[in-house]
Amino acid sequence: MIPWTLLDTAAIPNNGGELKFSQRDKEFSIRLSGIRGELMNSRVYNSEKVLSELGCSHLKNRKNAHVLVGGLGMGYTLSSALKAVDETSQVTVAELIPEVVKWNQGPLGNCAGNPLQDPRTTVRVGDVKQLLNTQKPTYDAILLDVDNGPEGLTHSDNNWIYSVVGLKEIYQVMNDQAMLAIWSAGPDYLFEVRLKKIGFKVDTRVVRARPGKGSKHTIFLAKKV
Repeated sequence: MIPWTLLDTAAIPNNGGELKFSQRDKEFSIRLSGIRGELMNSRVYNSEKVLSELGCSHLKNRKNAHVLVGGLGMGYTLSSALKAVDETSQVTVAELIPEVVKWNQGPLGNCAGNPLQDPRTTVRVGDVKQLLNTQKPTYDAILLDVDNGPEGLTHSDNNWIYSVVGLKEIYQVMNDQAMLAIWSAGPDYLFEVRLKKIGFKVDTRVVRARPGKGSKHTIFLAKKV
């Protein structure tokens, strides 16, 4: 078996640990140092793809739609979002860690079809929170894949996103009938309750990591009505 080769590392802000970026043949992996298992693998991306498909399904015939993607990862969520909207639309992707953007600008980008090269893409390096608390209706869809779920694992500041305070601010930056789609490693009933308390119409979907197999992930869909 071909061994893994460590390509680079990156520090997560606020003492969140270290990311390790590795390659084995044409396969890429991003791991969180000190935790067993992977955060991302270039061969396992179905739930990230479905996150965009569900979160942007209402934008198929929408002109000048604006989509916000929180978390670049390996580019699959961004790539699927670009496929879900037309040529008049724009997709802003916020990524906390500069090295992750750099990795996607290199050979890793080929895996998802180099979505950073799409002219509709705008990259913002920094915390997605900076784009979610402007109190100005801006987005027709918000796709968040920034952590393991409603309890922040990789970055403690992510807890704001899942809090009542954070969800209220997210609600304010969404246009009417906009969709908020959030990826999670598993279900969370109390998080659904918080979403409904804000005023969202909530649905949840269980999606496999790979088509028809693999780990089961949860996608929270919250529509502004």
